[in-house]
Amino acid sequence: LKFFMKGCGEESIITMCIIYLLAGAFSAVSKATGSIDAVVFFGSQYFSAQYIPLGVFLMASFLSVSAGTSVGTIVALTPIVMGFAENTQTDINVVAASLLCGAMFGDNLSFISDTTIAATQSLGCQMKDKFRTNIMIAFPAAVIAAVIFIFLGGNSSSAVLESQASGSPSIWLIFPYLLVIVLSVLGVNVFLVLIVGVLLSGIIGISTGSLSWLDFANKIYEGFLGMNEIFLLALLTGGLAGIVENMGGITFLLNKAKQMMRGQKSAYFGMGFLVSLIDAAIANNTIAIVLSGKVAQNITEKYNLSPKFSASVLDIFSCIVQGILPYGAQILILIKLSENKVNYLEMLKNAWYLHFLFFFVVFFIIIKNRKQNQIS
Repeated sequence: LKFFMKGCGEESIITMCIIYLLAGAFSAVSKATGSIDAVVFFGSQYFSAQYIPLGVFLMASFLSVSAGTSVGTIVALTPIVMGFAENTQTDINVVAASLLCGAMFGDNLSFISDTTIAATQSLGCQMKDKFRTNIMIAFPAAVIAAVIFIFLGGNSSSAVLESQASGSPSIWLIFPYLLVIVLSVLGVNVFLVLIVGVLLSGIIGISTGSLSWLDFANKIYEGFLGMNEIFLLALLTGGLAGIVENMGGITFLLNKAKQMMRGQKSAYFGMGFLVSLIDAAIANNTIAIVLSGKVAQNITEKYNLSPKFSASVLDIFSCIVQGILPYGAQILILIKLSENKVNYLEMLKNAWYLHFLFFFVVFFIIIKNRKQNQIS
């Protein structure tokens, strides 16, 4: 019980729980004031329905690379892109998958991402060197995924919001979302971003008469309540991770991974396997990299591996696993903010960037010795 409670109280778990609550409040207040409908309305004037999955992927990629956070990207964009999907009859699971892929693209590559910092610090390499190696693996996967998203959006309807017939909504209603996106790009702390978003949405709602002060408070409360399931699930996951770590589970995985390694290729695959198992156990890719980082550094030195390639392998494998975990923060919050309209398996099937990222990292590991000059 002691280890369970300690795991529940981990800083990363509590941080994620507070983000869930604030995201729920922002979504509820924005929906009540009409901000989400306004963003979708104005967006539909410029977005061709056919290119919505591609547009969402590119927008999420840009935001996550700029902000360095996949969770912050998903929190900021999910209500908007769900509105696009519903009002253009685009497959909501495809749109959710494109958002997830874009968010994980930036989480893996951004210079200010926690995973990039953890991987480069653990392996002792420069961020710019890791980025150059990482982009050679991630970029081909992103290009192929983008092409597929174009075709997946080909059958979308060109329908726009029904509210268009009754006049345009006020342009002021889109300001909360614009501010959230701008602050995220500027790297402002996600707590402050969401708090400012909630307050601005409430102020606009009260000034336009769509909300009273009491309604504003009630919507925040409703937003908190709407996140109670994911909040409790995050706490329980943290508690279980605490038990696994303190009962020797992580040490067991480290030892097993070491036994698999016989040469350079098996060492790279072993590092990827190791960080993947740890991430699956604790559902936090940054912590998974930190926990496996020391072992990865020893392996890199023992087998004379490239530190920047080792850092990329750690980051990429942890990114892939984090992006497909049904109990990972990214998927949990995406499904919850979509009001449970997204089907996990259908979304995962369409997460093409993650599929091709796995293919390319395996491919580059296999040809590493032959292509040493290009990727080392």
